Amino acid sequence: MMFGWLEMHPVLSERLAMIQGIQRTILSFVIAWFCLIHILSGTSQAADAPRNVVVIVVDDMGKTLGAYGDKVARTPRLDELAREGITFDRAFCTTASCSASRSVILTGLHNHANGQYGHEHSYHKFSTKENVQSLPVLLKAGGYRTARIGKFHVAPEEVYAFDEALKGNSRSPVEMADNCRKFIAAGEGDSKKASEPFFLYYCTSDPHRGGGFANELPHKPDRFGNKPTGQPDYPGIKTETFKPADMVVPPFLPDTPECRAELAQYYQAVNRVDQGVGRLIDILKETGQYENTLIIFISDNGIAFPGSKTTLYEPGMCLPAIMRFPQQKERGSRSSAMISWVDLAPSILDFAKVTPKENVKFHGKSFMALADDVKAKGFNEVLASHTFHEITMYYPMRVLREERYKLMWNIAWKLDYPFASDLWESPTWQSVITKQASLYGKRTVEAYLHRAKFELYDLEKDPDEIDNLAEKPEFKDTLLRMQTRLKQLEKQTQDPWILKWDYE
Repeated sequence: MMFGWLEMHPVLSERLAMIQGIQRTILSFVIAWFCLIHILSGTSQAADAPRNVVVIVVDDMGKTLGAYGDKVARTPRLDELAREGITFDRAFCTTASCSASRSVILTGLHNHANGQYGHEHSYHKFSTKENVQSLPVLLKAGGYRTARIGKFHVAPEEVYAFDEALKGNSRSPVEMADNCRKFIAAGEGDSKKASEPFFLYYCTSDPHRGGGFANELPHKPDRFGNKPTGQPDYPGIKTETFKPADMVVPPFLPDTPECRAELAQYYQAVNRVDQGVGRLIDILKETGQYENTLIIFISDNGIAFPGSKTTLYEPGMCLPAIMRFPQQKERGSRSSAMISWVDLAPSILDFAKVTPKENVKFHGKSFMALADDVKAKGFNEVLASHTFHEITMYYPMRVLREERYKLMWNIAWKLDYPFASDLWESPTWQSVITKQASLYGKRTVEAYLHRAKFELYDLEKDPDEIDNLAEKPEFKDTLLRMQTRLKQLEKQTQDPWILKWDYE
């Protein structure tokens, strides 16, 4: 109103309109500037936030998850993690044995190079070479707080040095998660620790086979760690049981009452894993760390049944891998990229922005690009290397897994295939032997026990790995090409067993 009289004068009115336009422009610019400052400030804070890492390694678990289409499994929390992250359909361990596989996870080196050829515990006594630089050591040097809880199963501790070894029954995953709370929340009220990222290595013994003898000692847990009916379950666990009749028996296993009963026990242990992972995620959220944390969920090797664990057939090495990257572009995505456990250490260091001061070389490579592009190129083959499980189980195998074909080299092929003691005595296997059955799943018992020097499979046409193409003339060129590539990879990864090509 104060300029009303000016509006009556045409020249002055025009000048007034110009002044008001300039004022609006300046005001818009100022508002935009403050918005930009706010956005940049938020981006800076996100960039400066601790880049935490949680690696969850469960024991002897296959793709027994709703996220992988299993209709029997009850895994709501892991399925939720899959909806928040990336589900890998072709992720592989490189050796189907607990200690050896864990050494690969924590070093980024195949066990034939790091020296952890088999089990660490008891009379087996395998251990990693003392000059190996492990993931927790490298992260600690990069400013990380580090802790582990649950199953460790590698040696020596000096090589795999963590700041803290948290206590907890590795069969009690919810209790384990609760025991991690203090470590995760260490930065609350402590400005120094609040600025330090953390690495948590959370490893259950579920759903590993062991821990008692079902139907023989009714007061003890069954072979998969499940408490007897009527006894209190592990702290924080809501007991979920499964009926043998409801089991969907995978093709590599025999559809027998004994196998169904053991699968029901196994599925109960898997559900216990799910509850533990759920509690751990809740703690990350409650402490304000969830959005700053890379979460990796994997298994060390396939399920503890003959035909899976200790073998490098697909059930033994093609495993669950669910990862939630803080910065990933699309939630709930799936990737067909072929990754393996030698890729974990370099990927985690890449995420953490930690560059080792020493010239540390890994056999794997970072897959962090997959957080932005699940179809990123360069992930189309995997080398697997298995040598021992128990000390009595010498049966070295080397595998080249491509997108379609798979080559297995059974170096000690003239030997009977050896059994882990717990797999041999399992009711699933013993029922087959007692009944003198000719088949174990789709494979003959004879083919399982006595293997060819080379096994070549077309996984598109033969996903169960039954029809060995190695001796068929029409696949001669494929066999030679893959043998040549396998030798190249063995040379690149310093495999001592490469000499067997020439001497045996």
